[in-house]
Amino acid sequence: MSMNSTRRKLAIATWSAPSAGNIYGKLTLDAEPALKYIAEVREKTGERVTITHFVGKAVAMALAATPGLNGRIRWSRFIPHDTVDIAFLVVLEGGADLAKAKVTELDKKPLSAVGQELRELAEKLREGKDKEFESSKSLLKLLPQFLIGPILWLTGFLTGSLGISAAGLTKFPFGSAVITSVGMFGLDEGFAPFTPFARVPLLVLVGAYTDRPTVVDGAVAIQKQVTLTATIDHRFIDGSAGGKLANTIRGVFADPWSTMGPADGTPKQLPAPE
Repeated sequence: MSMNSTRRKLAIATWSAPSAGNIYGKLTLDAEPALKYIAEVREKTGERVTITHFVGKAVAMALAATPGLNGRIRWSRFIPHDTVDIAFLVVLEGGADLAKAKVTELDKKPLSAVGQELRELAEKLREGKDKEFESSKSLLKLLPQFLIGPILWLTGFLTGSLGISAAGLTKFPFGSAVITSVGMFGLDEGFAPFTPFARVPLLVLVGAYTDRPTVVDGAVAIQKQVTLTATIDHRFIDGSAGGKLANTIRGVFADPWSTMGPADGTPKQLPAPE
């Protein structure tokens, strides 16, 4: 993070000492079925999907199966979202800055479509063609430090809690969860605090997949594994619902073809009615 980047200015202005009740979780998973599925998607569609796209899709499916986490808190009441939308953090300027790219209804889209949409959004951000991001960045550079925190809190409340979309604001700009990769920086795993103004209940970090010894069918074997870490807002779910979230993700990693559907992006076949 550079000394005077927008990212550093945001961090200083908005974060304070932790006081909220959060749950921290960690999953270390066999990455080999996911990597085979990703390779097949690349071969059949030509879209360069990655493990981060795969995790985003798995998280979206898990949120669809755990509706108590897919929503926001308004006036001390939980309000469910109508769709499962996921925001991915995009690295800009060689890591000096970050932006978000939100994919809507991600649970319903094939992995290749997720990859294409996120690629187009990231290219738009990196080329300076995202009007909303460029406008907000210009405003932040002009604002004095002491005003950034209150303004972002108000903006987050209006868009993230009330769902207001007006005057250049986008409702629910971060969706229901934020996905970011620390594996691209060579880290096996890591935890992160919530971005205060994002107002999402779930933050997932994707570590690097590495060869690790593990027990398979009673024998030690070398297996490619990936570690996912999560920060979860305790106001939304407890351990039971968190377990369901984790088990859904485990199931997707274990058999992507059955859970996500064919790698070529054709719709998943539903069982015939009896």
